Amino acid sequence: MSEPTAKRRVLFLCTHNSARSQMAEGLLRRLGGDRFEAFSSGTEATHVRPLAIRAMAELGIDISGQQSKTLERYLDQPFDYVITVCDQANEACPLFFGARERLHWSFPDPSTATGTEEAQLRVYRGVRDAIRQRIERELLRREPSASLATVGAEGTRDQRQPDQAGDHPEGKDGQPIVQR
Repeated sequence: MSEPTAKRRVLFLCTHNSARSQMAEGLLRRLGGDRFEAFSSGTEATHVRPLAIRAMAELGIDISGQQSKTLERYLDQPFDYVITVCDQANEACPLFFGARERLHWSFPDPSTATGTEEAQLRVYRGVRDAIRQRIERELLRREPSASLATVGAEGTRDQRQPDQAGDHPEGKDGQPIVQR
């Protein structure tokens, strides 16, 4: 009988820990199940944005109890992955000594969206969905597990690669965003 695999610890890092990193934490907690421990922090703490909470609630993920936290809380803790989700945090935190692997995923800041509340919420949804795609492609598919496969209509396991499944987030020019 094999020993249980240790949970992978992931820290999502952003500037204010108010939207992108909070959504990433909530998504990985839900999608990663018992294989991951998800955390988020910022280079400074503010509050979790209400539109981020609403965008996540649409997926049945409640992040209303999450709090904005600063990076200092996690400096002495080990992580398998530390992932910056905004360019400012990437520049402010070029090294994280407790990380086995350091990744940078650049997402636009949804808190800068303008227009009606519905227009702003569309921006949050777009960022949420892009974060989900990166988590699925770069974390969940990287870690071997039978639970990653989806069951297709014929009851067969669908283990398509991201390029076959068409799940590349696209940039403003329509080209796939590929960052590491």
